[in-house]
Amino acid sequence: QVQVQESGPGLVKPWQTLSLTCTVSGVSIATGLYYWSWIRQSPGKGLEWMGVISYSGSTYYAPHLKSRTSIARDLSKKQITLQLLSVAPEETAVYYCAESKRLILGATNRDLYDYWGQGTKVTVSS
Repeated sequence: QVQVQESGPGLVKPWQTLSLTCTVSGVSIATGLYYWSWIRQSPGKGLEWMGVISYSGSTYYAPHLKSRTSIARDLSKKQITLQLLSVAPEETAVYYCAESKRLILGATNRDLYDYWGQGTKVTVSS
């Protein structure tokens, strides 16, 4: 059974660094054709694709977030991490981790992903 679980601080202050973790069980993060994306949804808005890390460790980011975003993985812990620098209040959102078998940059259609986590809510406020 595949489980995907996001976790994070819940509340961060503006200009701080947001660090989130996606813990995976039941499926590999380093073998086969797996691509792990971070996607977020702010209140009243649609899904926004942030970036992806491949099974080989290659990363790709949304152009407007590239300078502030870093996605990495810990194979021993089966975790995918997200760091977002200098967060702003408008980045208050539910952050999701999702897996797909194809590399589709910018994909927000849920049908393109095989597994999603429940999401972790992050509020950016002082």
